[in-house]
Amino acid sequence: MILSHPNMGLPRTTKTLVAIMMLCSSGVFSPVSSWTFGPSVVSLASKSRSCATAPVVASTRSDEGGESNSSSSPLATAQQDDPVIIFQEFTEFLQKKQTEIISTLEAMDGSGAEFTRDTWGKFSTEEDDDKSATRNNSGGITRVIQGGDIIEKGACSFTLIQQGVLTAERAAAIRGRQKDGFPVNAGDTYSAAALSIVLHSRSPLVPTFRSDVRIFLVQHSADTSMAWFGGGADLTPYYLVEDDIREFHAMYKGLCDNSLSSLDEFSYQTMKKACDDYFYLPARSEHRGTGGIFFDDMEATAESLEFVEGVSNTWMPSWLPIIERHREEEYSEQQRQWQL
Repeated sequence: MILSHPNMGLPRTTKTLVAIMMLCSSGVFSPVSSWTFGPSVVSLASKSRSCATAPVVASTRSDEGGESNSSSSPLATAQQDDPVIIFQEFTEFLQKKQTEIISTLEAMDGSGAEFTRDTWGKFSTEEDDDKSATRNNSGGITRVIQGGDIIEKGACSFTLIQQGVLTAERAAAIRGRQKDGFPVNAGDTYSAAALSIVLHSRSPLVPTFRSDVRIFLVQHSADTSMAWFGGGADLTPYYLVEDDIREFHAMYKGLCDNSLSSLDEFSYQTMKKACDDYFYLPARSEHRGTGGIFFDDMEATAESLEFVEGVSNTWMPSWLPIIERHREEEYSEQQRQWQL
């Protein structure tokens, strides 16, 4: 069975990724869930989703006088669910995960092709880089690979935005979608972080893989903040192998079924449907690819942090076995031209 697919290239510069990584459909930015890479710029193919319907509200001030280290104590629970602490932990996790994924992909490809490294802001050593981004501890690291035996083109990008300031328009857009009246005003600060991947295979028998995870944090005052997660993963095969698709979905179903016990709205079924709906092409009356999972508006708690990290930990185990089954299979020039 032949499936429709996008014809995609790669970005040539890191700095064009700032716009797509600065997240989120709260009215500030759009979710990084589907990219269309042009020759030198990056644009989004995204829906407008209500991203601030279930914020976390917590004190960001730590009580150092507490003596209990029990994870079940009120103090420990409050600290675990503190959006600012979660943001910091998740940002560190994303940087480590990017390095880990790059090493895994280079070893898997086996061609000797390596990911390039393009940096900006706090991660750059260039004297003429964006000084305002550096002052705000913002920056990004884009890693790009081309010409591999397995990965013809691919990118793995990390972006961190800190100490942004909401305009009145953006603050009103967020505030208007708050069910519980969380106070969001012009001048409130926001931070965002994301890790995104797109991997195009050389063989038409190996599907394209896309994924991202992201967090968006708004700090209303010194002791009040909200944050939420978004992300997902999906496949776009050129030729359908049903066993590959079943295995791919089964991995994410297993993760979802064993996570998020207190968040009924984020079941595997709801996240799969969200992905299917997101990638539906009305003009063609068909879906792009075979889907996966997609989630947004997820409260940033200790429980959801564990789940979102689990999603990113599932990316490579869900795609690499498909590669191993098909990397040595021969394909025709006709199949290759269909892929292109």
